[in-house]
Amino acid sequence: QVQLVESGGGLAQSGGSLRLSCVASGSIFSLNTGGWYRQAPEKQRELVATISGGGAPAVADSVKGRFTISKDSAGSTIYLQMNNLKPEDTAVYYCSTLTAVGRVWGQGTQVTVSS
Repeated sequence: QVQLVESGGGLAQSGGSLRLSCVASGSIFSLNTGGWYRQAPEKQRELVATISGGGAPAVADSVKGRFTISKDSAGSTIYLQMNNLKPEDTAVYYCSTLTAVGRVWGQGTQVTVSS
């Protein structure tokens, strides 16, 4: 069973930066697409960024030009570099990947951006 553990969340000021990490229990991201999602209070969970097994990144329009997704060479960790943060980026951020037995989620990490 794949396990995902996020870290790097916290409190940032508007315009600041944070870097999230998601460590998998194996090199799952060397083959599988990894994704970052976020859920703000009373809102639906939304996709923020993905990176394919081959390393192709994609980000949502709402964060394009500010957020960057990447992964390590081993395929065990994916990152989300968040720059020029805005208060509307405040949410719990989740790492996820789709495996043969279903979608796996991390426990989430809180990001709070103050104005």
